[in-house]
Amino acid sequence: MKRVLLAGLPNVGKSTVFNALTGENQHTGNWIGKTVETAKGEFCYHGTDYELIDLPGTYSLNTHSMEEEVARDVIVFDSYDAIIVVCDAVSLERNLHLVLQILEITKKVVLCVNLIDEAKKKGITIDSNLLSSKLGIEVVLTSARKKQGLDELLQSLEKTVEKDLQDQFILEYPKEIEEGLSLLEKEIHKLHLPLAGRFLSVKLLLDDAFIKKVEEKYQQEINTSSILTLKRLILEEWKGKFSLLEEVSDAFAKKQKELADAAITKEQDKTTALNRRIDAILTNKKTGIPIMILLLMGVFFITIVVSNYPSDFLFWIFSKVEVYLTFLFDALHFPVFLKELFVSGIWKTLSWVVSVMLPPMAIFFPMFTLLEDLGYLPRVAFNMDGLFQKCNACGKQALTMMMGFGCNAVGVTGSRIIDSKRERLLSILTNNLVPCNGRFPMLIALISMFFVGGGFTSISCVIILTFFILLSCIMTFLLSYILSKTLLKGEKESFTLELPPFRKPEIGKVIVRSFKDKTLHILKKAIIVCIPAGTLIFLLANIQVGGVSLFHICTNFLDPFARGIGLDGVILLAFLLGFPANEIVIPIMIMGYLSTGSMQEYTSLVELKNLFLLNGWTLETALCTSIFVLFHFPCSTTTLTIYHETKSVKWTFLSFILPTILGLLLCFMIHFVFSFF
Repeated sequence: MKRVLLAGLPNVGKSTVFNALTGENQHTGNWIGKTVETAKGEFCYHGTDYELIDLPGTYSLNTHSMEEEVARDVIVFDSYDAIIVVCDAVSLERNLHLVLQILEITKKVVLCVNLIDEAKKKGITIDSNLLSSKLGIEVVLTSARKKQGLDELLQSLEKTVEKDLQDQFILEYPKEIEEGLSLLEKEIHKLHLPLAGRFLSVKLLLDDAFIKKVEEKYQQEINTSSILTLKRLILEEWKGKFSLLEEVSDAFAKKQKELADAAITKEQDKTTALNRRIDAILTNKKTGIPIMILLLMGVFFITIVVSNYPSDFLFWIFSKVEVYLTFLFDALHFPVFLKELFVSGIWKTLSWVVSVMLPPMAIFFPMFTLLEDLGYLPRVAFNMDGLFQKCNACGKQALTMMMGFGCNAVGVTGSRIIDSKRERLLSILTNNLVPCNGRFPMLIALISMFFVGGGFTSISCVIILTFFILLSCIMTFLLSYILSKTLLKGEKESFTLELPPFRKPEIGKVIVRSFKDKTLHILKKAIIVCIPAGTLIFLLANIQVGGVSLFHICTNFLDPFARGIGLDGVILLAFLLGFPANEIVIPIMIMGYLSTGSMQEYTSLVELKNLFLLNGWTLETALCTSIFVLFHFPCSTTTLTIYHETKSVKWTFLSFILPTILGLLLCFMIHFVFSFF
């Protein structure tokens, strides 16, 4: 089987090429020792089997992130038969930097110039034959989304794999640098390393960290001291004559411009002009953030309104199944306790989580992915960058924060896009400050009952919900700033943020991809933790000591403390028992107030409000509960994800305790103000 790598910058359609070539023969996992995801697929062409490895998107082999480091290490150190480098036809000159770097490692390269249909719309023509002759490799023009050029790509791949291509360096450095590189190449050649001498020589001269990487990989063969000594002698000879980094960068820039001028023809571009006019509004200091807030309100409004109908339908389905399960257990003569444990404990918990959690996720994530495919989300990061920079954090944290609105676990995983470890930890520790879709139903119910008196579709409800969301964003900035000045001190790092052109999203694929990759993935984790949670809740409600259930013993114990922060024992215990999934907090409250042995549904907001009022709720209680909904410990799924990402008990504990302390302090302040007046 031939092993082929698929490389390229982010947002060039690399995944579309991968999906088009491999079809359904794909599987994903993590790179060994890394949290970076990998995708592998297989296909057959003219009787030859190929394994295609989709590398993480990388701007160059000069790594700034874990993803780029993974891509570089595979290209530099692993064995393979060819590399397909996917480039964006619209901005080919910038993409050529990666191509030239890879060509200093191997000539077994196929250049796939993708998105050629978009380039034509913008009046851009690319001469693939001329580019091929100048680079000495196969060059193919494709539009993977429209299945154009894929046959030519496979033909070119077959030729490249079969040909015995000789190394021929395209970049020309100044004479003195060439002489220094030749000395290093000879030294490397003596070591018989399976690496391209030219690329390795340039990297060794520029990057001491890369020497350590090579030493780790070939610790028996390599004599690091001899290379370091030779490097020092070369650099000493050049001292004061020129800047090596500038000379290398200039060589790349010169070659990229030369190739672009020769092979690319541009006509007057009306689409680009339109994109710039739109960007002038969306990224404007005065209009960018207000538009973002309005879009966010729109997404919330659609999620709130539309999710009610499938949620009610799922409740109906689960209630019907519950009846049949009861009949089944009765027919099998199951002990009453076991029947009630499964039906009233586990099944009710499961039905609540799925019915409440699935519809909002199934609506929010596709809309979020549509904005991503459209090209709007990078503009959000651009607009928020200034605010996060003032907090000594990274602008990309805006993207992970928005992911958190769908699910905090997804937001934590999304923090991988942040290069700096310090800034990535800032994003992870503060992600739970924004409410996920599991907390939205609670917030909406509390707002509707106690603050606006309207229904779920009330515009006032959306406005107040947006106010709470903005409060959570402000607290995210505040905590990020405090952490960056205390536990996570350090200089903020610059990052490259590409503003891709606006593109028409593929709605069908977006819905399927977001539902499969995000919604079902998170729902699966939630269901797993719901089984023990449902069991625990049922046992607490049904096991009695001295005629009082364990549930009420716990609530009585917590009540004095809870009263001091504007809550009561039932509310506080409901949050603690809701650790597996926030969706079950209100049902646990209802169970506690009604003194039933299982979680109960509420048929209307009016009935629920009356129940709360009868149990001593006031405006203060509603406000403190709403604040605690916003700021409390992450759910079990998010907590497990944080540990998986950080591999640290310390950071997992901090991510658990920090939002909880914030929530307790705010609730105490609100209680103090209400008590004072």
